[in-house]
Amino acid sequence: MSFVRSLLGGLPRKVSFKAATASFVQAAPPSTLSLLPIGLGRRWQSSEAQAKDLDRLEKLRNIGISAHIDSGKTTCTERILYYTGRIKEIHDVRGRDGVGAKMDSMDLEREKGITIQSAATYASWGDNNINIIDTPGHVDFTIEVERALRVLDGAVMILCSVSGVQSQTITVDRQMRRYNVPRISFINKMDRAGANPFRIVDQLRQKLKLTAAAVQIPIGSEDQFSGVVDLIRWKAFYNEGDSGQDLVERDIPEDLMPLASEKRHELIEQLANVDDEIADIYLMEEVPTTEQFIDAIRRATISLKFTPVLMGSAFKNTAVQPLLNAIIDYLPNPTQVTNTALDISKGEEKVDLKPYSGSPFVGLAFKLEEGRYGQLTYMRIYQGSLKKGSFITNVKTGKKIKVPRLVRMHAADMEDVDELGAGEIGAMFGVDCASGDTFTDGTLQYTMTSMFVPEPVISLSLVPKGKESPNFSKALNRFQKEDPTFRVHVDSESKETIISGMGELHLQIYVERMKREYNVECLTGKPRVAFRETITQPAKFNYTHKKQSGGSGQYGRVVGQLEPMVRDEETGKDTAFDNRVIGGNIPTNFIPACEKGFNDALEKGPLIGHPVNGVRMVLEDGASHAVDSSELAFRIATKNAFSEAFAKARPTILEPIMNVAITAPIEFQGSVIGGLNKRKGTVVDTEIQEDYFNVTADVPLNDMFGYSTELRSATQGKGEFSMEYKDHQPVQTHVQETLIQEYKKEMAAKAK
Repeated sequence: MSFVRSLLGGLPRKVSFKAATASFVQAAPPSTLSLLPIGLGRRWQSSEAQAKDLDRLEKLRNIGISAHIDSGKTTCTERILYYTGRIKEIHDVRGRDGVGAKMDSMDLEREKGITIQSAATYASWGDNNINIIDTPGHVDFTIEVERALRVLDGAVMILCSVSGVQSQTITVDRQMRRYNVPRISFINKMDRAGANPFRIVDQLRQKLKLTAAAVQIPIGSEDQFSGVVDLIRWKAFYNEGDSGQDLVERDIPEDLMPLASEKRHELIEQLANVDDEIADIYLMEEVPTTEQFIDAIRRATISLKFTPVLMGSAFKNTAVQPLLNAIIDYLPNPTQVTNTALDISKGEEKVDLKPYSGSPFVGLAFKLEEGRYGQLTYMRIYQGSLKKGSFITNVKTGKKIKVPRLVRMHAADMEDVDELGAGEIGAMFGVDCASGDTFTDGTLQYTMTSMFVPEPVISLSLVPKGKESPNFSKALNRFQKEDPTFRVHVDSESKETIISGMGELHLQIYVERMKREYNVECLTGKPRVAFRETITQPAKFNYTHKKQSGGSGQYGRVVGQLEPMVRDEETGKDTAFDNRVIGGNIPTNFIPACEKGFNDALEKGPLIGHPVNGVRMVLEDGASHAVDSSELAFRIATKNAFSEAFAKARPTILEPIMNVAITAPIEFQGSVIGGLNKRKGTVVDTEIQEDYFNVTADVPLNDMFGYSTELRSATQGKGEFSMEYKDHQPVQTHVQETLIQEYKKEMAAKAK
């Protein structure tokens, strides 16, 4: 698209892109047309359907709404749905009016006033269609944000006008960068006491290293906040009517002129750093026109060089319509985003997908839900179209599937459709697949790149209360399928069912859902931290496994060394088995058995029985017996050799370290920091904002249990905190000794 736009650069903006392209196609030589994407060229000129498709794509936006917890994402989405006519009345997020927000469709979400599952909807604004995904803010549900951003073309990052950039904002920023998602920023809660949007803009520049500038300034502040001045259109906008449904345009108030001129100049300066056209205008000391401003901000935002900052108060129904205009003006349509697939038939060669309905079908199943009528599979169509009753192929399994029912989601409601075009987000029923599966029409062997799934950091043992029912395993299987960060396994020794996840709240929610949705009440054990074991220096091994008990025995000898290994950034792996045996001392058919023995040893470390990380096993030599050697013998020999060398390699236990962010009134700063020190926390950063202070610290997860109660009592209920997994680090020596002694006692008790 940008190629065609550059060829059409001289045309005035009033000419529609479709009309301009049509005139270009008629005049262009065939050699130029061969460079155009599918959907243009001679085929396009003669096909009305393709012209319609291009027009539809130009008017489509796929966006996500992401932010730190309690920044007002769901409230903002509720207002967007109201102003676009998708809902008839506004409801309170916390469900105080007995209804609750449209996008929080689960009873649990309404009770707790938080978003647990991302919810999809779509709305129309003018001639444009917007697919919206409202994501959770709580770090425990980070996978919901991850998979939403994986399939979206743009995002709205919401910030609180008082708290600004918080811990989860930094996580969301990292996720947006991971998937190259252009974003606009919206400073919400402008009616709050202490609201200061320009301090938040500075935080975006300093903490997130973004080129950001305000495209609006507030009219009034705190409880006097009544509207915004648009620095691009050079007009003041007010919301009137019972629910702010009327957007009224007026001249800028005289007393705001100096601030408006200053901030407009700052906007031009920031844009000049990232856009050549504005740089030329700036050097000539001119002011860009509204059209030049909009085009430049759009170019810079889509190329990830700039984020425009808007402001308003969703709760007070102020300045949400200008946000909708900004979504249309500045965020990309599906043709302006490059989505890449891997062609399996050509050795996973990268292929750029063409977002046109005339192309062969490629779609990604990015989220699963158990619906009333079977599995509901959320699908992003990258190219081609998906029709009800058509046959599609799951690339991973090779299975051909008929699409029984297609729907467009509106939170928990759904609307049946016969077809979803390229660039759309919808859902299909009755198709069995896994999250992250790629579907094609069968002519292509493409697969989409997988999304990043963080490792669980906390575990609980789970026992059904009373008699075990089939619903217990049914619920656990369903939750595992829906949520890649929720894991279930049965402990081989205690035979207990262990569930693992991203935090205490994450696991609590699933236990609660089992009770409500499957009528299975469960008892949970004490939370257990996901410790890891590793080595800090290399160690050699030379181990012989011999067993003779009548008949053929067992014999296998392995020689080599264990060495510490750093995580590979590309693959994410930090364990490896390296075979360097030459001369056939270990027959090649036994090498896979040696690798299996190594993998067996990784599952349960010798120190406290937790998985082993950061180890490479190098197999250098060995010996075999013509009769007694077997796969089992070499598997056992490798496992035992690992344990022997592990003990000599200065082993250590690693514990998950959490990045904890706390906000509390300034008078409690001493007791909060004292509490962190008591929990072996390391303070990374402190910041004071008027009456409140923010502190960021790295604290071992093992020391964080019960912290919410302690913080509440230390701050008279006014403090709040959030935490996020940072990395695994070695535990202190005395803690390691205690953990090993406890593990030995546990093993001795089981042996009795």
